[in-house]
Amino acid sequence: MSRTAMNPAKAALTKTLRREAGRWLKSAREAAGLTQAELAEMTGLRYYTFVSQVENGLGRVPIETQAIWAESLGLDPSQFARTLLRYYEPELHRLLFEGAADGADGDVDGDVAERAAQG
Repeated sequence: MSRTAMNPAKAALTKTLRREAGRWLKSAREAAGLTQAELAEMTGLRYYTFVSQVENGLGRVPIETQAIWAESLGLDPSQFARTLLRYYEPELHRLLFEGAADGADGDVDGDVAERAAQG
């Protein structure tokens, strides 16, 4: 089955959300007092440039490594994954957690998340 092309508005929103996720991750890394190289080493990455790419919205933290990233940053793995889900898959986050009290899992702009859910 072929994959349909993403519409331009959704592609732009995805890019915006990835950048916001990157800013959130950078803030968490800085709050933990880590350099990109130190975080890369703690998470088993060969190159610190991957951390840079994620922080710049050009990549995303793979699901299978989210727990080690969270622990390296001193964050709760469940909340970390939930926050990333809000950025990376806002519609899935909405379906799973709508109405749940999730104020502790990051600051995703409500308008952006709502647009993503509609897009």
